[in-house]
Amino acid sequence: MKTPPSLQALIDDGVIDEVLRPLKSGKEAAVYVVRSGDDVRCAKVYKDMAQRSFKQRVQYQEGRKVRGSRETRAIGKATNYGRKQQETAWKNAEVDALYQLRDAGVRVPEPHGYYHGVLVMELVTDAEGFSAPRLGEVELTPEQAREFHRVLVRQVVLMLCCGLIHGDLSEYNVLVDPSGPVVIDFPQVVSAAGNNAARTMLLRDVNNLTASLGRWAPELFDTWYGEEMWALFEAGELRPDSELTGRFVHDTRRVDLASVRDAINDARELALIRQQGREARDADDGD
Repeated sequence: MKTPPSLQALIDDGVIDEVLRPLKSGKEAAVYVVRSGDDVRCAKVYKDMAQRSFKQRVQYQEGRKVRGSRETRAIGKATNYGRKQQETAWKNAEVDALYQLRDAGVRVPEPHGYYHGVLVMELVTDAEGFSAPRLGEVELTPEQAREFHRVLVRQVVLMLCCGLIHGDLSEYNVLVDPSGPVVIDFPQVVSAAGNNAARTMLLRDVNNLTASLGRWAPELFDTWYGEEMWALFEAGELRPDSELTGRFVHDTRRVDLASVRDAINDARELALIRQQGREARDADDGD
């Protein structure tokens, strides 16, 4: 295919040799399959963000560190320079998180470098070498769903032990390779200790996973892994090998259990709507 301008510098510098095809394109980035020597990888090109997008990301960016006081002030005042620094910090967040999480044993794509604003990383594939499907695109047995849930809860624990929360974890940000789930897409990664909404985002991440996998193993709906791991984290007792039970005794003086359950049910309904949409598109394609 014709080389996109955003990737030409990587070819000129010898980082990649060829752009093979586009993989996906979203609001945040476009991803391409590229060749680097004998290896096939992917290159994530971050898109420029409008001011409206920055305002929507204030909650995620709370607690993130920037280079210095000048940058901090500029971001706070929303100057042009501040917005550029905010955009740079947004892009760098995923790169930094991937290296940190990979070192901690989290199942994420292996990063191969960050060049000219482009993240080059491992292409996650299925058993036949094709791009791996998303979690929401695979049919699972109850046993597979329970195992995937166990693995993903462990990934969330490992991330939290690194002080990070994915912030947008769902069946659309998990790929499935021959060894199981792989977590992707980290530009919105959240500081667990520095963000006031960290607990809410962690519970949402875990609830999204439970809603998706509970379709195949309904008993998962009665688990409380997010609440359990956050309580251990707050107490300074969460470890990468902490044994979780999925059981949690809520303090009804502080927690609105009905709201928590409503959030889970909302996530379930959203997952069902998305599934019905995919089935409808598949039916249209079949016609």
